[in-house]
Amino acid sequence: MKCLTYISIGLLGACLANAQEFQRFTFDAGAGFTQPVGRTETLLDTGWNAGLGAGMNFTSTFGAMLQVNYNDMGINNTTLNNLGVAGGNVSIWSFTIDPRVHLTPRRPVDLYLVGGGGLYHRELNYTAAPVGFDPFLTGFTSSVNRPGYNVGAGIALGSKWHAKFFAEARWNHMFINNYHDDWVPVTFGVTF
Repeated sequence: MKCLTYISIGLLGACLANAQEFQRFTFDAGAGFTQPVGRTETLLDTGWNAGLGAGMNFTSTFGAMLQVNYNDMGINNTTLNNLGVAGGNVSIWSFTIDPRVHLTPRRPVDLYLVGGGGLYHRELNYTAAPVGFDPFLTGFTSSVNRPGYNVGAGIALGSKWHAKFFAEARWNHMFINNYHDDWVPVTFGVTF
């Protein structure tokens, strides 16, 4: 009977210790497609994105990531024709701090909410200068740095090597003077 008590206490202790375990440091990398939304959708085409992140889990349900993301979207033909240029694109870098809340952290399918804010850098590139510019110019570029934020959700599927494959979508909002840019990158990747 004494042996059974020790085994029970040992199993209970192992279960409690396992329940307290979570990976303290976390990293992710991903890529996918980017959909402009709102007013931005009337100006840009669907593009692509890539990103990296590193962070810390404070508990099994709450953590924060430092994220670096890149989004690239082409300027649509209607906008190009109105501007009188042959082609162009918009690229946006974002450097954000993103808290993350895991809704099902100890399950093989981890649902999570994510959002945060930081610095956004938008660069507008034309392959030829707009009408009225010096004809000797071979291109025209403008860039701006502004604050912005993002909010979204994702799903991560676990594996036995502490790596999880994830899919997430985040609405991004960048403040630019009297208007704003909005886009939703849908990203697929791996997190450790």
